[in-house]
Amino acid sequence: MHMFIWKMLIPLLKLVHTSNLELFNEAASLFLDVVTETNSWEVLEATMVPLLLRSIGLSMGMFQSEELAIYKWSENSTFKGSIDKKVSPTSFDDSHDTMVDKYTCGDFLESHSYDLPFSMSCHILTLTLDAALLNKDGGVFPASTLASGSQAKQFAGNMLWDLSNLTLHMLSQSSVHRSSAIRFLLPFIFKAFARDSTFNVAVPGMNEVLTRKNYFMKIWKSCKLLFSLGSLERRDAYDILSLYLSISLPTEQYEDSTVGGRAETFDLRADEDFWNEIKRGLLDKESLVRKQSLHILKTTLNLSKERKCYSHIAEEVSDEKGSDSHMISKRRRWAQEEAKSLGVGRVCNQNESSFTGKNRWEAFVFLYEMLEEYGTHLVEAAWNHQIMLWLRSSIPLENSVPSVSEEQYYNRMATAEQIFEWLAVLWERGFCHDNPQVRCLIMQSFLEIEWENYGCCAKLVPKDFILGPLIRGLNDPVHHKEFGVKEIYSSWRIDAAARFMCKYASYMERRQHVSFLVDLSSVPKTHSFGRAGLMCLVDCIASAACGIRQHNNPEVEQLIDANTDLIVVESAPNSWKNDRADLLDVLRFVVECSKQHFNTKYRHQVCEKILAAVDSVMAATDVPLEILLHFISSVPPEYTNYRGSLRHVVQKWLRGPNLQLLKAIQKFPWNFISCQHPLDSPFTFDDEQLDAWGSEAKRWARILFLAVEDREHFDPILKFIEDHGGDVCKKKNYSEWAPVKFFILVSRLVEEVQLIQESAAKHCLSGGMKRETYFPGRIDNLSFTEEPIIIDKFVVVLLSFLEELVAFTKLSCSIFWSAVVTEDMSLPGSIRGKLGGPSQRRLPSSLCTSVLEAISATKTLASTLRCCAKFRTDVVTNSAQTFLWNFCWKIITTPAPKSEVEAEICLAAYEACAYALNDLVSVFSPSSLDLLANNYKSFPSEAEGKALLDAFVTTFIHNINNIIDGGKLTRSRRAVLISWKWSCLESLLSLPNYAHRCGVHLKRFKFFFSDTIVTQIFQDLVGSLEHAGEVSVLPILRSVRLSMELLNLKRTDLDISCCGGITIEMMWLLVHSSWILHVSCNKRRVAPIAALLSSVLHYSVFGDGHMHEFDNGPGPLKWFVEKIVEEGTKSPRTIRLAALHLCGLWLAYPNTLKYYIKELKLLTFYGSVAFDEDFEAELAENHDARTEVSMLSKRLDPELTDVFINTELYARVSVAVLFSRLADVANLVKSTARDEEYLAVIGSGKMFLLELLNSVVNDKDLSKELYKKYSAIHRRKVRAWQMICVLSRFVDLDIVEQVTSSLHTSICRNNLPSVRQYLETFAIYIYLNFPSLVSQQLVPLLRNYDLRPQALSSYVFIAANVILHGKKVTQFGHLDELLPPIVPLLTSHHHTLRGFTQILLYQVLQKLLPDSNSSACDSMSLEQRCFVDLRDYLAHNSDCARLRASMDSYLAFFDPVKSISPAGIFTNRVEDLEFECVPPTLMDRVIDFLNDTREDLRSSMAKDAASIKIESILIDEGPKCSEILKSNGRQSVIQPQEELLYDFQRKITFSNNDVPDSAPTAFLDKTTSYGSLLAMAHEDQLLDQLLHSRGLIVEKLKARRQQIILLASLIDRIPNLAGLARTCEVFRAAALAVADKSILNDKQFQLISVTAEKWVPVLEVPVGSMKAFLDKKKQEGFAILGLEQTANSVALDQYNFPTKTVLVLGREKEGIPVEIIHMLDTCIEIPQLGVVRSLNVHVSGAIALWEYTRQQRSQ
Repeated sequence: MHMFIWKMLIPLLKLVHTSNLELFNEAASLFLDVVTETNSWEVLEATMVPLLLRSIGLSMGMFQSEELAIYKWSENSTFKGSIDKKVSPTSFDDSHDTMVDKYTCGDFLESHSYDLPFSMSCHILTLTLDAALLNKDGGVFPASTLASGSQAKQFAGNMLWDLSNLTLHMLSQSSVHRSSAIRFLLPFIFKAFARDSTFNVAVPGMNEVLTRKNYFMKIWKSCKLLFSLGSLERRDAYDILSLYLSISLPTEQYEDSTVGGRAETFDLRADEDFWNEIKRGLLDKESLVRKQSLHILKTTLNLSKERKCYSHIAEEVSDEKGSDSHMISKRRRWAQEEAKSLGVGRVCNQNESSFTGKNRWEAFVFLYEMLEEYGTHLVEAAWNHQIMLWLRSSIPLENSVPSVSEEQYYNRMATAEQIFEWLAVLWERGFCHDNPQVRCLIMQSFLEIEWENYGCCAKLVPKDFILGPLIRGLNDPVHHKEFGVKEIYSSWRIDAAARFMCKYASYMERRQHVSFLVDLSSVPKTHSFGRAGLMCLVDCIASAACGIRQHNNPEVEQLIDANTDLIVVESAPNSWKNDRADLLDVLRFVVECSKQHFNTKYRHQVCEKILAAVDSVMAATDVPLEILLHFISSVPPEYTNYRGSLRHVVQKWLRGPNLQLLKAIQKFPWNFISCQHPLDSPFTFDDEQLDAWGSEAKRWARILFLAVEDREHFDPILKFIEDHGGDVCKKKNYSEWAPVKFFILVSRLVEEVQLIQESAAKHCLSGGMKRETYFPGRIDNLSFTEEPIIIDKFVVVLLSFLEELVAFTKLSCSIFWSAVVTEDMSLPGSIRGKLGGPSQRRLPSSLCTSVLEAISATKTLASTLRCCAKFRTDVVTNSAQTFLWNFCWKIITTPAPKSEVEAEICLAAYEACAYALNDLVSVFSPSSLDLLANNYKSFPSEAEGKALLDAFVTTFIHNINNIIDGGKLTRSRRAVLISWKWSCLESLLSLPNYAHRCGVHLKRFKFFFSDTIVTQIFQDLVGSLEHAGEVSVLPILRSVRLSMELLNLKRTDLDISCCGGITIEMMWLLVHSSWILHVSCNKRRVAPIAALLSSVLHYSVFGDGHMHEFDNGPGPLKWFVEKIVEEGTKSPRTIRLAALHLCGLWLAYPNTLKYYIKELKLLTFYGSVAFDEDFEAELAENHDARTEVSMLSKRLDPELTDVFINTELYARVSVAVLFSRLADVANLVKSTARDEEYLAVIGSGKMFLLELLNSVVNDKDLSKELYKKYSAIHRRKVRAWQMICVLSRFVDLDIVEQVTSSLHTSICRNNLPSVRQYLETFAIYIYLNFPSLVSQQLVPLLRNYDLRPQALSSYVFIAANVILHGKKVTQFGHLDELLPPIVPLLTSHHHTLRGFTQILLYQVLQKLLPDSNSSACDSMSLEQRCFVDLRDYLAHNSDCARLRASMDSYLAFFDPVKSISPAGIFTNRVEDLEFECVPPTLMDRVIDFLNDTREDLRSSMAKDAASIKIESILIDEGPKCSEILKSNGRQSVIQPQEELLYDFQRKITFSNNDVPDSAPTAFLDKTTSYGSLLAMAHEDQLLDQLLHSRGLIVEKLKARRQQIILLASLIDRIPNLAGLARTCEVFRAAALAVADKSILNDKQFQLISVTAEKWVPVLEVPVGSMKAFLDKKKQEGFAILGLEQTANSVALDQYNFPTKTVLVLGREKEGIPVEIIHMLDTCIEIPQLGVVRSLNVHVSGAIALWEYTRQQRSQ
């Protein structure tokens, strides 16, 4: 045996393992048979087993066997002790070589090592173990002796010991080792334990017992480890569990006779972790993992077998259905049948009282499989029904105890809590389903549950489910399609979720309530939310917060009240306060999340709901002041500022019954400035700390003015400032931190006071003084009377220490010009080596602290000066102004720095200078001028008699440029200095404007600036534009604008400037640099765009014609406008702001319009009604954006601007308003004199009108007659004619012929009603203003009866309105001319023209004809009496009255003048969000009415025709037909006439079954009553095809085809439809029905179908007509089949097709809708053996069609 193993077996197995597995298995089996017969187990133990174990161990990196292993091996094992001396490894290699040479090719090389491959070793070991186990049991060889069986048992136990341990080690290795363990070893190990629960093994040194329970526990531990590693490991763990359950379940009741009792087993199902892992697996993202989990669950519950439908339950259901079937809807009854057929019969019985755990598990598996496998229609039909029954069954189980009679794992669904845990699994799986329709359905099902009907079940919904899957599911946009429409930020699902959350939270006690709110509000920290999702979350938070107040359950209220005292006693007050502080902090985070969604109304709604939630849960005093300050600061200031929409809400919450919060606020200043720094650390601070202190003080100042209720509450604050102001400035008894912090505190108070005053002033200017009507009941006690008193007292306090502040500032600012001497000039480690930035000054820490103190002091002094001068004009602040002016002069005259440190100090000095100049300019007054003049000795003496500020500006520019160019600053710090340069320059350039506004007149000096200085500044600015940084853009552009104003003001006020104006060359430089800047800057920011437009397109130069056209070419402004408008078509904000500014300039300078016809056209054709929500938000929040937009041209129409400024439509609206205003100007000027201005206005309007008319007539796109609705061409046509209507006021006698010629050309062309209504409006206005053209043009056109009915309808509308709205002088003349050609159109064959004429003619006759009393009629002429009778007929005829009623008084409200105004054209945008602001037209309303009327008429005709035909058949056929009717049980089987009428409605090609052979003349005989019905329908020419059918020729052609019709109306993908057409032609199907026959012209369709559509009949059956089509075919005797997977579907190969068949194919993803499934006779499905369970719809249809053909051919 030794010789055989080493010389034969192992070489043979290695040879054939990879090439011939069958031979390998056969050889191994034969060898093991020999071992069994010869009882040679010891030989295996000594040879093969160690070798195989060694091969496996080495593959895992093991160097030797484990310590407790029975079979020892090591890396260097040679097995010499167990091999015959004659058999050595060398002889083994020799024999192997011999076999290789004999049995393999020469190039086949095999390893010479006797180590076996890993998989081969596993395979042989499993075969060996299986053979030993068989021999042990005596099941294979009956002749085996007892000793042989005992030896085999010992061998099997020893092997099982080592293999069990080795397998556990393999499971923790690579995927290859795990796979081999699962594939080879574990099945046989589990099989061994299935036979014996224990194995006694002799481990070296001790005896061990290997038990089933211990090993399975180790396997489960390994599985839990694999679950936590990854998806691949998770799948392997599920494979192990599946293997374990498949073997362990049948052995649960196994009795071990050797032990004498029940075998001790490990029940995995008793472990809670097992069920939790199953839940996680069922919700895994990978479908394979979900299928494995479901399989394990079904195996565990013994539900793997096919579930049966209980017959007795079916009978109960049928009895119930018979008793009250009228109470059950068809869908619910169908859902019951589906559920019952799927094996959940008990769930279908609503009266079933005993609903066991097993029944619930069956229902769970049914619903889960439905989500995984079936189409949407099954989920929709059965889900709600099953869930409601399940919830109803859980009500009595709320406090129940699991039943002992049921098995333990069934009791996992025995209690209400357990039921809801598994329900949460179903809901979560539905929420994340791949199909959005399913997600919507499951969410709707959950939210529609009326929890009041199910007791307290709402509280049983798992908290983790609510905080996770539910909230994340509600974030899915598919649930909120209506969200945001018309700026309504809500949806049905949001409201329903809020109601559920309120109900859920109402069952919590107070402490749980707060904790739940914290967890709920913390969800945005881990998940990103969209707009709708965040709003839903906020609604849920607000509802949950209010839930505990709204609960009406007395028991819960008693429980809450009873536990309140206990909570207070048992829990520390700090813990309770910390919970509320945490809640307020996470709510702050939610508010900040809303800031990424720009719409102000949206954010307002979020803040309002969050504040409501806060008010419901806590008082302002329940949280620390710091948390409260951060929360209030997160609310946008515009909502809490003076007159803010949420100010009263915040004030009401902050102002509690006690003054605890107010006391904390009043203590804040002292705590703020007295904060001590550590004694062992030096006194230093940096910009970041300064900003942090500033933010903290700003938050305090903001809440201060919200929390105080009376002016007395300010007294402690004012007293603190007054008491400490002077001492702090003198540094008496204060820490070194105190001055800076005190200055920050004062500055923030000053800013808040100024903000309140500005808001109040703005509100007063806007007419908002009626406070009580704005917010009834609001709390704002500091208005009007008390606010001025408080501000006055505050100013007095500031003045009390102003001199000390000046002295302190003077002392601290000495650092800027004194020689810097410091011991340590090294930079801090955080700055050294970096380029620096605004918050990283490259200064030593101590020096940086001194610099920041000087900047803070200067900034505080400047802001204090500004506040005092603004609110107290009678006070004297000369010392402060003198110091600041001298300070600025001293800074700009400081010598150039010689080192980096000195350069950094200069940079800080200019920063302080910028703050000082900004506030000095704003308070400039005559006293300031005197002060400046008296101290002029500081300036150079040569400036005497010249411009006042020339020397100052010249010195400033020279010195700061020297610092910038000196090379001492790093690049980033140099950029900072440049930004301060432009800020200072902007302040200096704005000084003349402030002085002019304040009435300051120069005395000793001629001007503020000279021509040379302003030109130099302008050139410097233009040169810097191209390379301006983002921070410098606004200051540079503002300075450009100010310099241009200075250059222009020479003509108006010589005191301001002596400049000579801007030249063409200067403007070219400006526009080129500006364009480069615009291309490179951020197009999404409003402020830079608006600043660029107002600076370059300045009013001072726009009126100069040379700026627009120069040397027969475009001027600089023309060039810039072309670029801006062209680029603006890609940047909505640019073109919107450009339109606003340009239209204002064009209105001011109408003579420039002639240069911009092309740009006007671009603005006209641009735009849609899409909202730009962040535009409005930026205007509301960004002060720079508001300021720069206000600098643009004045809004031409503020009302329309407010409506459309957020939309891309605004460009067109601006142009329309421009020309409307120009027309008003022209009329005004025309009444006085025909001067140059009048000619310019009229000329521009005419030019633009003719240009647009030429475009609509001759342009390739605009002149098209065939175009799709809502297409780009449709939009352009609407936009062009809307503008033409506005321009109609510019039509004059010199162009009226040209205008009307283009108009009539357009009317005679084919246009959609939405376009045609503007043509008609334009024509009406023309003919009303030029009455003589009515007889010349309109009357001949009305008599041209060869015109298209559409054109005639338009002319009738025009004529009627000309009559109705004409002047009294011409009205009856128009009536005489236009009425005769209109009347004949009442008899038009075209139904729309006829109905249209009836409406309009009635309006004319009703208004202009006298009342028809008897005396008046006697004196009337014949013609008059005819018209009176015609009017009475139109008035009293019911059909005409219904037609007029459907128009909703459209004509009564039509105003030709208003219809051509911008307000009349564009106001529809606000109400209905219609396409391009186009309202529903009169023609659309007439067509809709007539179509509805004709549909009703046809239905009535069809019923009459069917009755007549049935009667004729009964008469002709006699008893035979009666028998047919009786046998069928209904008369609807024979209704050919109704079918024919449905055919011509739905464009269905007629088949040979449409005309029955029984009575071919019965329904074509026009002498019968049915023939008269056909004659009635003949007026619309809808039955011509039927009456002129080809008869026998068509029947012969169709007789050759098979009688199967494929109904593919639900399919919308062209390749599938083309493939089906090709398949239908190949198998000669009767027809292919599609939703739209226009696809036959599609190139892709024709390419795939290869002309099949020319040979197979193609029917057009829209989706909405499918039911009618199927009903018709049923009546023709067709069987209606559906190719769909349902529970009752019949396999395709087991179904016998009827000869006459209609096969319905479903949608590509969703399948056949449930309403169509109800109409099917049978559902068939294609048997599928794979995993995907889905075929392409074309492939499925082809397979079914071939099966039908095969059956027909076999017959």
